[in-house]
Amino acid sequence: MIRALTGFSTRSPWKVIALWAVLGLAAAVLGQAFVFRAIQTGSGGFLPAHYDSAAALKIAEERFGADPDANPLTVLVARSDEAPLTAADEQRIDAQAARLSRQRVVMPRTEDTMPLAQDHSQVPRVSPAMTAPDRSFRLLSVELSGNPADPGVQDTYRAFRDSVRDALAEDGLRTGFTGGIADRVDSTDAEKTRSAIVGGAMLLVIVLLHVFVFRSALAALLPLLAVTVIGGAAAGVVVGAALLTGTGLAESTPSLISVVLMGIGIDYFLFLLFRFREQLRKYPEQPGREAAALVAGRVGTAITSAALTIVAAFATLGVASFGQFQVLGPAIALSVLVMLLGSLTLMPALLAVTGRRMFWPSRSLEREPRAGSAARMGDRVARRPVALVLASLALLGTLAAGVMGMRIDYGQGGGGGERTAAVTTAAEISRALPAGVSDPTSVFVTASDGAVLTTERLGGLSKALARVGGVGRVADTVLTEDRRAARIDLFLAADPRRQEARDLVTGPLRATVTAHTPAGTEAHVGGTAAVFADIATAVDKDLRVVFPVAAALIALILIALLRSLLAPVILLAAVGLGFAATLGASTLVFQHALDRPGVDFTLPLVLFLFVVALGTDYNILMSDRIREEMARPGPARAAVGRAVRHTAPAIATAGLVLAASFGSLAVTPAPSTQQIGFATALGIILSAFVLSIVLVPALATVLGRSLWWPVRPRRSGADADDTEQQGTPERVLVG
Repeated sequence: MIRALTGFSTRSPWKVIALWAVLGLAAAVLGQAFVFRAIQTGSGGFLPAHYDSAAALKIAEERFGADPDANPLTVLVARSDEAPLTAADEQRIDAQAARLSRQRVVMPRTEDTMPLAQDHSQVPRVSPAMTAPDRSFRLLSVELSGNPADPGVQDTYRAFRDSVRDALAEDGLRTGFTGGIADRVDSTDAEKTRSAIVGGAMLLVIVLLHVFVFRSALAALLPLLAVTVIGGAAAGVVVGAALLTGTGLAESTPSLISVVLMGIGIDYFLFLLFRFREQLRKYPEQPGREAAALVAGRVGTAITSAALTIVAAFATLGVASFGQFQVLGPAIALSVLVMLLGSLTLMPALLAVTGRRMFWPSRSLEREPRAGSAARMGDRVARRPVALVLASLALLGTLAAGVMGMRIDYGQGGGGGERTAAVTTAAEISRALPAGVSDPTSVFVTASDGAVLTTERLGGLSKALARVGGVGRVADTVLTEDRRAARIDLFLAADPRRQEARDLVTGPLRATVTAHTPAGTEAHVGGTAAVFADIATAVDKDLRVVFPVAAALIALILIALLRSLLAPVILLAAVGLGFAATLGASTLVFQHALDRPGVDFTLPLVLFLFVVALGTDYNILMSDRIREEMARPGPARAAVGRAVRHTAPAIATAGLVLAASFGSLAVTPAPSTQQIGFATALGIILSAFVLSIVLVPALATVLGRSLWWPVRPRRSGADADDTEQQGTPERVLVG
């Protein structure tokens, strides 16, 4: 199957390139246009229905008409001269609020708006909320609908913000906007320039790495072009699958897919390029198309094994209970399969078309390269394997010790971000009112005995909630028209995104609700703090399930691939230690050095899957080459040295490229994204340069051919020499 794909691609390269140009670009454009229709806003919808906050969210939607796509925000209105508000001021503010609630906001159409972009023009919900006790400001409650990550929704908010600001300025009033989409838009605007610089810098680093390695402009730019086309098509396929199945993607999924595919796609192209160059050097008279066919067939097997390892690792997320993980796993697995298809078709086709011109103007094809750092490392591993094993274990063990005392942070955006206008407005509000006034925690009560609810019947619950420490204020009870459901809004003293608020919800608040819920009724606690408290519980359970399932599945793949029982154990132990070292280093940096509340709740799982899956890929490349070299006559030490010399350059370059892709996330303002970017980049560096190039080869030198127990690689000298001359080994990977 693999050789059939690569063979067709190299025999008919222009057909394959044309097909990818048409279908790939079409899928990429459609995916970009419809991506925000496939994204599910909020995190509460990803929780299983039996969680308390999920039940509360269902009541809010069914009984109180809450829009799951609503973007609540708070507008602060104060006098421009900073004097206290008068009764006349309040009347003017409320009159403007009534006018705004009837005025349609038209989504601006700019040159950046995509042709198929959805129109988000709408009439917002605007209503007066409350006045500060010192009368320094009055708050308006606003709702805009749509995905807050959608540029069209953001432009609609900007148009609304500007119209409100201008209208109230005519009355001598100033405004401030905070919460929800206001926070997001301000952060987006603040980091726009930085994101462009970081993205450009990442591409420049990748190009320069290729130029340095291959001394060729075409070899530097063509992989980027190919991976961009394949990655765009993969994202389009994921979006299309989500829309067809009615599955909501998490907001972070598209950007994560983009980074993953950029990294692994260029990795796969690098594996092809290194072996293609080696083949052209070895057989100067061989036509480029024939060399491309031979190399693609060989390396295609390795690429397929590497890609399926990632697919299998992420497929284990299907057993998770938290919906965000359930969606992330299949989405990345599907996108990696599309990248695999592109690696077996478009990339070989490009090699067949370019041939030796791929490496122009470099003269490296005309001579064998001098022994460089890879050769010296191979000799060092062969001579002093025990010392290198001990040094590697000491380094990884020291970093892994940082895991002790690790705390998990479930905060979403608290701390570490830009000092934007929305943050300044929130700080002004919190000086006069509880921190949770713009994001209340709500207690939903439903009648289960058939009797109607009244404020008197719920009075005891309201009074008990007001006595809970940490509850700054309890709003009046709101009843539905049929009086079968009620909502009691609580304004917590702590920011709902902070750990203090989650501890309050899971402890005293829910205990009070349980103790004082009237007979014949059911009560559920909802809101941001409650949602993330339940997410914490769900994620803790999922981590205990996903880790062993993923490890077992990867072990089975390694056993089938390497045809050995001992080698998979060693490789898994190595990547497990690499994962622990990466998580420990991240804890030391973020929790201790930067004094963050802890590591982000998604980090252990994302890190485990990426570091273990990608680290295993590099180990597969190295160990399979070691097996091939050990099949030749001669001592095992010399075989390991040759394997390191031929494979280390590809692994090192691929590791740097992938680390640069993820490292670009480490400079974003979002604390959770910073941690994922930094930790994943560090994990890949450790996997490539410590595990794959040093630790695994050193262990292979110590164990010798017994590493492949119970089936040791054996081949007669005549067979080995014949295979070397023909250049047809079944499992040659990279050079």
